Amino acid sequence: MRKCRVHFENFPGSPYSQSAQATSPFLDREGNDDYDERTWREKCTTNSKGEVCVPAMAFKQLIDTTAQKLGEKVPGRKGSTFKNFIASGTFVTGDAPISNGTGKPLTPKDAEKRMIHANADGVRGSGKRVKRRFPEFPTYHGTVDFTIIDDIITQEVFERHVRAGGMLVGIGRFRPEKGGTNGRFRVTKVEWENLNL
Repeated sequence: MRKCRVHFENFPGSPYSQSAQATSPFLDREGNDDYDERTWREKCTTNSKGEVCVPAMAFKQLIDTTAQKLGEKVPGRKGSTFKNFIASGTFVTGDAPISNGTGKPLTPKDAEKRMIHANADGVRGSGKRVKRRFPEFPTYHGTVDFTIIDDIITQEVFERHVRAGGMLVGIGRFRPEKGGTNGRFRVTKVEWENLNL
């Protein structure tokens, strides 16, 4: 069993945007647009310290989706790909706080507001479009810890997948996997540690 700590930063021109559900109750006689304007920062995912984090499952889905997209074959396994091995043999140990690159954690107050015209029900092409506001971070850095429990996933294979995932799949709202341009990142450093159980 090994731990892989991945250091990442945004790809230039590809901000990170979040779209969690705001939880504040509506004010008396408050319309949807006014509510969205008042609560758009609540769409950030934060930890107990109030720091903006990339959810652990975003990275888990990134590595799984990348394995499916690449379809890289496992040597000596008669056409098997790494898809199932990565899906069952890796996990992410926690949410990944992001910073501004100088070590200062980002908070919802640091977010820029991005307003788009979105489908009212969230389904592309379904009908009426309305204004929606989302928090966006043009520059971000962070680290995420993966645990690899299947030895068939070598360091080279895993690093190749996580680097490709940063460009092909991405993280957050309007990421490349969904046809968007946000959430692309590049891996700046990878650290490995053997875990003894």
